[in-house]
Amino acid sequence: MSLTRTRLTTAGVLAAAGAALPAATGRAAADGRRQPAVYFAGDSTAAQKYADAAPETGWGMALPFFLHAGIRVANHAVNGRSSKSFADEGRLDVILAAIAPGDLLLIQFAHNDEKAEDPTRYTEPWSTYQDYLRRYVAGARDRGARPVLATPVERRRFDDAGQALPSHGAYPDAMRALAKAEDVPLLDTQAQSLAQSLALWQRLGPEETKKYFNWTPAEQDNTHFNPPGAIAVARLVAAGLLRTGVLAERQLRRLEDDIPTSWITWPPAAAADR
Repeated sequence: MSLTRTRLTTAGVLAAAGAALPAATGRAAADGRRQPAVYFAGDSTAAQKYADAAPETGWGMALPFFLHAGIRVANHAVNGRSSKSFADEGRLDVILAAIAPGDLLLIQFAHNDEKAEDPTRYTEPWSTYQDYLRRYVAGARDRGARPVLATPVERRRFDDAGQALPSHGAYPDAMRALAKAEDVPLLDTQAQSLAQSLALWQRLGPEETKKYFNWTPAEQDNTHFNPPGAIAVARLVAAGLLRTGVLAERQLRRLEDDIPTSWITWPPAAAADR
């Protein structure tokens, strides 16, 4: 994943979030209970995409289709960021300034933490990666919100025998260990088991998976999703929120339904840089 066109200041993050997203204030459910707002901290696999990037689609764009209509979302995931650069640029601070007690903070990083050639993004799985993730966890908890860790969704990578290959090295295991140590709910979206992304790509196979990634006549992208891929991964995330007890069945919908790809839309490019 490449870095976005320009770097955002904290003020720029606020402007972009305000331009592209509804306010992430939780709404009251019909029975009077407040629904949580859901915040995303992550990279381009989850991020909001704009018209100039279509058909590329972040899974965060599709997750609202599986959430109760009263649950608001604030997708702060941004192209090219790692757990380190996202925090160092002040993006975590923006989330923590807005998040409220009872809200959720979904945290998915690793794709760019892996880039050892870039010291502004690189983290080491068993030290700095975990250290940065602890900042997200502690920041959410200090504000009465609930952190949720998500292992990085897998890339499209196969060997010559058609076996789907993991591509994230030790990062998923490092996150699993941290989730256990810190008693944080874990959405293991990378896993081979539990019908997660690696298992899904294996079931689909090398050719069929091209229909889920951003494969176009101009680009063969094995990292980013098109609408079917984003919907499939968002469904995995939503099912994980239910399975881990982070959200109740009444807070989710359409987990077994077909979601039309026409529901995905790409707004015009935001005025603030991304």
